Amino acid sequence: MLILLNQAISGYTDFATHIVALVVDFMPRLLGAILAFIIGTILIRWISTVVRRTLMARDFDPSLQSFLASLIRMSLILLLLLFVFSILGVNMTSFAAILAGLAVGIGAALNGTLGNFAGGVMMLIFKPFKLGDHIEAQGFNGRVIEQGIFNTYLLSSENKTIILANGALSTGTIVNLSAFGNMRVEILMPLDLNNDFDKAKEIALSTVRKVEHVLPEPPPEFQIIKFTETMATIAIRPFCNEEDYWQVYFETQEKVKLAFDKNQIYFPSAENKIHVLPVPDSNSKDLG
Repeated sequence: MLILLNQAISGYTDFATHIVALVVDFMPRLLGAILAFIIGTILIRWISTVVRRTLMARDFDPSLQSFLASLIRMSLILLLLLFVFSILGVNMTSFAAILAGLAVGIGAALNGTLGNFAGGVMMLIFKPFKLGDHIEAQGFNGRVIEQGIFNTYLLSSENKTIILANGALSTGTIVNLSAFGNMRVEILMPLDLNNDFDKAKEIALSTVRKVEHVLPEPPPEFQIIKFTETMATIAIRPFCNEEDYWQVYFETQEKVKLAFDKNQIYFPSAENKIHVLPVPDSNSKDLG
């Protein structure tokens, strides 16, 4: 009985000694991990603040500011956690393999979404247009009312909301119609070849200058685009602010048409030609 008791005490002593050795061996790692986590958290907070202030100072889009600051913060937190685990002695090889596998799987599942995401970030950085700009892209025309990470929203002249995927939008052609603060309205009209085109130009330009919201600078333009056998095509081009585009477009057409009618400037009219067949001579011989 005494022997069993001594063996038990000896085993307990060995176990306690082993535990104490483990604690003594692990304690510096634990303290180092805690210290690294605290210092890393403070640094991440400071870096996030600096990044956000830098983006604000460079006038980045507000949505992009928030997104980039959050992305950088989450990336730094992930790196900090990996560093803390490595201090604690966790095998990072298998952990990194798991993360890589998850990244590949998520990337394959979200292929199109990631393309839209990348396109949205690139456009928010390079700014081919901004909120309120009037653009043409992907066969659509409208004013930009929202620019997100994945999609861009346009409001058409028919008051319809057009949603464009940022992936295709960022790699396609974008025509910014209001990048310089004004827009050129182009109105094409056919005129009869017998008109006095100097007179037509004078009437058109004087009429356009009286249209409300037409800008004095740059001045309106009148050009002859082309001639055909039956008519000439003219272009009348006033300038206006983006919000006045359609008002100027329709009012200019109406007033120029009325001014042309009043001053005998004629549009081409369809000609109905009657072809008269010759009447056979009753005295002619049938050669058939």
